[in-house]
Order: sequence, then structure tokens, then C-alpha cells
Amino acid sequence: MNTKRLDLNLLVTLETLLVERNVTKAAARLHLSQPAVSAQLNRLRREFDDPLLIPAQRGMTPTVKAMELLDPLRQALDQVRATVASHRNFDPAKANLTFAIACTDYLQAAVVKPLVVELRTRAPGVRVAIRNLDVAQLEAQMARGDVDLALMTPQAASRSLRTRHLFDERYVLIGRRKHPRLRDGITVAEFAELEQVIVSLDGGSFVTPLDSALAALGHKRNVVLSAASFLFVPEIVSHSDFVALVPERLVRNSADQLEVMDCPLPVEGFAVGMVWHERNHGHSGQRWIREAVVSLVARQSSSQARDSHD
Repeated sequence: MNTKRLDLNLLVTLETLLVERNVTKAAARLHLSQPAVSAQLNRLRREFDDPLLIPAQRGMTPTVKAMELLDPLRQALDQVRATVASHRNFDPAKANLTFAIACTDYLQAAVVKPLVVELRTRAPGVRVAIRNLDVAQLEAQMARGDVDLALMTPQAASRSLRTRHLFDERYVLIGRRKHPRLRDGITVAEFAELEQVIVSLDGGSFVTPLDSALAALGHKRNVVLSAASFLFVPEIVSHSDFVALVPERLVRNSADQLEVMDCPLPVEGFAVGMVWHERNHGHSGQRWIREAVVSLVARQSSSQARDSHD
């Protein structure tokens, strides 16, 4: 490839085409005509000696080479954008901005609530709208501007959206303080006999993947309540002899009300990350809020690590 003939605008067009996978949509985002973008795509195909995007029933499908190019291309262009935009300072103390976050109720409590409290001090003109997470509709919601940021398992996001890993979450076993049958070293058989609350986000199920693992060991769990929300669980557990498995960050400040311990058999955790649309990537205010989330989560993780060693 003769890099002297490859200008920056071509690379920006390639990035946009790989994200939108549609010449018309890419042209609209680049504020160019459709023939101009088509001509640039033909130049890119010659430069990379690859079709890059192949016409499909809906839009276009990237080739293997094109998908290999996307991440390093984004990183390189991001570095250029950061250099160009370095003179633009976002002043959170003076900014007026409405920011929409989509996430589950657990992450509303574990991350968004402390974030909003922090923003009232650091960025009092920033308003936060919290929306329920709908993974199937997320890409369209972000393209319309209805959602600016999602907190979720990043692997579940569309490939066209940007992601950043925040933390790995694990499940812990909780029960009320001085629960007569809950203690360190509880056996799997004893755990299975306890009256348990589970969370069914789809509604009404009394079975989770953990029950299959228990069945393989010859045990059946005593599930007495299926809840639709994690937020409901610590409250009912703290006032009964029920126990439950919940994400650790949900109860990290509940030691005065709950016994919190490891489950006696391995329970698979999950990753939590940020997801956002290309349209918001370069916005200085939105970048600042994303970094505020990263900073908050890092402080929570450090505090949690210190507590676990005390």
C-alpha cells in the first residue's frame, strides 16, 4: 500500500462504513453525498486490495480483513481526535447536560446511585435519566439519542457499539444477621435445604443454572420465592430466614443487616462494562461522564479489596 495516497478522510470514511454497514447512513453521518462515499469506498478497496464491505440483503457485510482493521483503526483515529480536541476543556462545574443511562436495577443501585450523588457536587448542572435496559432495542435507542450509556455485560452488545470493561462481578450468599443455619463452612447439602429467594428477570421462574449444578451433585434447592428484582431481595432476606445469592456490590455496605459469605459451590459471575454509540464517542461532556464512571468503579474496587483483607 502506498500510504502517501491514503488521506485521513478515507480512514474516517472506512471507520464509519464499518460501523454503519450502509453507504447511505455513512454518508449522512459524514455529511457527504452517497456517490462521494461510494467513490471513497472504491478507493479504499483498491488501497487495501480487499472488498472490505460486501452487499447483503440489508446493508453490507464486512469482510474478515475489514473486521481485523476496525479496532486498530479506531485506536489510531481516537488518538488523532484526542490530540485535535485537547484544547477543548469541558468544565463540569458550569456544564448543562442531560445524560441517559440504561441498566438493570442492580447496577442502578450499585453504580448509578453513587454516581448521581457524586455528580451533584462535581457537576450540578448535569441531569441523569435512568432507563431500563432493553438489550434488543439498545442499538436503535442509542442511534436515536434516547440512551447515551448502558451498563451491562459488554459481550451482549452489538459489535457496532463501543465497549469498555469496568469490573468482574461475583455472587455471594446472604442471610439475616444471626441466621440460625447460616455459617462459614456450610455444606452444599445444608445450603440446598435452606429456604431460598432467586431472581428471575424474565419473571416467575424457580430455576437457575445453579440448580443444574446442584442436581449433578444429587441435591435439589428449596426455592420458596421468585423475585423480579434484585433490589427487593436484601430487604426480605434481612427480615426472614430466607437466603439468596446476589451480586456482591449490591450488599457491600450491608454488613450491619446481613451475613455475607461465599456460596459452598462455585457460581459463575459476570462482567460489567460500559456501552455507548459512535455518535457520542467524541462529545467532551459524555467522555467526562464515562471517565467519572470509570473512576467511581475503580474506587469501589479498591475499597472492596481493602475490606476483604481487613
